[in-house]
Amino acid sequence: MAKITFMGAGSTVFAKNVLGDCMVTPALADSQIALYDIDATRLEESAIMLEAINRNTGGKAKIEKYLGVENRKDALRGADYVVNAIQVGGYDPCTITDFEIPKKYGLRQTIADTLGVGGVFRALRTIPVMMDFARDMEEVCPDAWFLNYTNPMAMLTGAMLRMTGVKTVGLCHSVQVCCSTLMRELGMEYDDSVQWKIAGINHQAWLLEVTKDGVDLYPELKRRAILYNKGELKRPSVEEQIAAHAARHGGVCSEEAEKAIREGQRLYEEKKVHGDMVRLELMRRFGYYITESSEHNAEYTPYFIKDKYPDLIERFNIPLDEYPRRCINQIKNWKERGHELTQNPTLSHTRTTEYASYIMEAMETNVPYKIGGNVLNNDLITNLPRNACVEVPCLVDKSGVQPVHIGDLPEQCAALNRTNINVQLLAIEAARTLKKDYIYQAVMMDPHTSSELSIDDIVAMCDDLIETHKGWLPEYH
Repeated sequence: MAKITFMGAGSTVFAKNVLGDCMVTPALADSQIALYDIDATRLEESAIMLEAINRNTGGKAKIEKYLGVENRKDALRGADYVVNAIQVGGYDPCTITDFEIPKKYGLRQTIADTLGVGGVFRALRTIPVMMDFARDMEEVCPDAWFLNYTNPMAMLTGAMLRMTGVKTVGLCHSVQVCCSTLMRELGMEYDDSVQWKIAGINHQAWLLEVTKDGVDLYPELKRRAILYNKGELKRPSVEEQIAAHAARHGGVCSEEAEKAIREGQRLYEEKKVHGDMVRLELMRRFGYYITESSEHNAEYTPYFIKDKYPDLIERFNIPLDEYPRRCINQIKNWKERGHELTQNPTLSHTRTTEYASYIMEAMETNVPYKIGGNVLNNDLITNLPRNACVEVPCLVDKSGVQPVHIGDLPEQCAALNRTNINVQLLAIEAARTLKKDYIYQAVMMDPHTSSELSIDDIVAMCDDLIETHKGWLPEYH
């Protein structure tokens, strides 16, 4: 019987996905599940929901709640797997701060959780908490695997791997759906006979190969992508898109998903724009498709959000301030619909594509499973720094997570990755040494920030953020 500790269990929907997956997996169904959070209300909501799923899927799991820092060691004690899904500082005040202060300096962002000044400060307030987790784990569950889902993925996973002895792998949602999403978006059929290979860094890993029956699909993908960004690619009808979405989601297309499909079709028909224009442009210019969404990649590069070229925002359909909007909508939706999860006695679960349960199952059964994992480079990708956190194929079994050697990335792909790695490594140094200079230097190296602001403004912006984040950051010198 495995023990699974979930850090940040108040993330109710995500806890449902990961822990629900475990409950419907035979090798994990009788697990001891420890839910940990510092928010009593959200912890209780998640516990009620998970108890319902457990009852309706066999009732084999044992679920316990642990509230507050004083109970953290007990939550971790004897754990085999620790899933991390915390958000330090939340939407209010910290995400608001991450967006509003840079705006004062003329710097606009879309998501601000992975790179840029927003990503750096999210890392700086999260790494100290994760170091506390690590110290507890080294004492009470030294052999446990730490499965990190929290962003900024490369900075946090890199810090755990370089600053602690905890066995850590970082997990993202974008690798396993990258190729299928691209092909379906461009009107090409996708099934399990399609073979693909992805490697790079988190949120900027590259679809290096995509074939079907030995035929390279990239030429046709690129031909269609050019038409799509021109507004000239014939899309399936709304009804066909809704039916296809439902087929991939257990026969259901939610009201929210249907609304998004209809709005996407309207924008494409009326304005010739869509939601993935940045990535398709990057594929046209760099030759390969990137794993994470266009709204993310718009702020990982210096090409799209530019005060001097405001027309690019409309041309590439870039949603500025997208993450705060999502937070507001999620809070609103939870208030309106949270009872569906927390007060439904018949609630059940269907296994998702999240990697966590598949990793645990492979380790428990010794039946190998392949994932895309975030690990320390150690010459896996030979033209990226050895101390970088990279995202590569990994084989998982009872012996752990075994990364695959990739060799060199195409040079232009490695070059773009290195611009992001510079920021990640300097942010980790800032957290390790508590020196302000590393904070300034991390943000100075950010591709988007450095293309918009002067050095003096970058330093002033960082000082402003440090001051406003007091209480959420350690003291820097």
